Amino acid sequence: MPPTDSKFDRRTFLKASAVAGAGFLIEKRSSPLLAFDGSPNEKVVVAVMGLNSRGEVHLQNYPVLPNTEIAYVCDVDERALAKGVAMVGKLQARAPKPVKDFRRILEDKSVDALVIATPDHWHTPAALLALAAGKHVYVEKPCGHNPREGEMLVAAQRRYGKVVQMGNQQRSGPRSIEAVEAIRGGAIGRPYLARAWYGNTRGSIGTGKPAAVPAWLDWELWQGPAPRTAFRDNVVHYNWHWFARWGTGEVCNNGTHEIDVCRWALGADYPVKVTSSGGRYAFEDDWEFPDTQDVSFEFPNRKEIVWQGQSCSGFAPMGKGRGSTIHGTEGTMFIDRSGYTLYDAKNKVLKESYGDEKGSGIDTKAPDRLTGLHIANFLDGIRTGAPLHSPIEEGHKSVLLCHVANIAQRLARPVLMDPATGQPAGDEDVRQLWGRAYEPGWAPVT
Repeated sequence: MPPTDSKFDRRTFLKASAVAGAGFLIEKRSSPLLAFDGSPNEKVVVAVMGLNSRGEVHLQNYPVLPNTEIAYVCDVDERALAKGVAMVGKLQARAPKPVKDFRRILEDKSVDALVIATPDHWHTPAALLALAAGKHVYVEKPCGHNPREGEMLVAAQRRYGKVVQMGNQQRSGPRSIEAVEAIRGGAIGRPYLARAWYGNTRGSIGTGKPAAVPAWLDWELWQGPAPRTAFRDNVVHYNWHWFARWGTGEVCNNGTHEIDVCRWALGADYPVKVTSSGGRYAFEDDWEFPDTQDVSFEFPNRKEIVWQGQSCSGFAPMGKGRGSTIHGTEGTMFIDRSGYTLYDAKNKVLKESYGDEKGSGIDTKAPDRLTGLHIANFLDGIRTGAPLHSPIEEGHKSVLLCHVANIAQRLARPVLMDPATGQPAGDEDVRQLWGRAYEPGWAPVT
């Protein structure tokens, strides 16, 4: 990308964008659809762990990419396993092997990469074991259940030297790349403020009751590294997001995406202060995180990100369920998964570029072109060493913001950070919440 202080020529940008049409100004460098420069015929064999929700999107994408095969599908839900085998079997010549315990997969040296689309508490522990076994890793966001796990994953990637990509797929969107490059080139002057939001109409999860573990579920392995608890009827599958034992709340679940875009566009790394307010306002039930949350991230050099989460109210800015606005001294850029709009300082539209991105909303299972591009970039990194659009170092920085937002919410006060290191600024209360307790014998190591 051009230096952040380079002079931006709006006329050149608008003309080039019009010619590009679909927003591929930097396709030669960044688009994973191009032919590889290294070994494009090298087959990449993957295993997909976690087959519900986002896992289904992975099952649909890997088999249709050139020289790629899903050799294993893995889940602790026997129903999901059978469905995964059938789904992949229709897309590639050979049906994948079903496995309940992913550690068996790691013993197979023919497997090049592990794709992790499990509940959050499994993301880092599984990734660490995969790296130690010599596998590359594609891990869905958030890359860890807590700040310490993100740090462990970054350290492990450096130690083993494998490719680790986080699933914040908008980083691979051609129009998003184009918009950020324009901002970096001065399209809106000096960017200093980014606002992001997420709005949904989630209902109550009720009050769970003790129940027998379903015959199709391995509850022991589902819990894995998390401290053990009895099975209740309002956790599996999706509602685990709202329990701190396994999930990380809406700010990590969906906020990660737009907060990442904001940090990317502003060129910000670690904050100096994080403030959060809100609560569980819409319902009274077992949900342990805010359904309504406003977070402010203050950075050095006069920059700020503000995120608004509305889990139970779909009324959102600009008629969009999710998106970001980047504000600068000379204009504003609106960005979402389908494209962008560039405004001047008086809110006049200078440029619009949008596509038909079916996965641009809040449906986690929707056909998602951006995920396909992100996966292709991951495979490119494995085959040729091409730069990743979201290497784990960058993914961790964005997820860390979301974890600290949860910590600030829990402490009901601002959290001060060291922007040079991404560590809490001498705050023992924050440090106590930096990691988690694990089930004995399951604690991850680097």
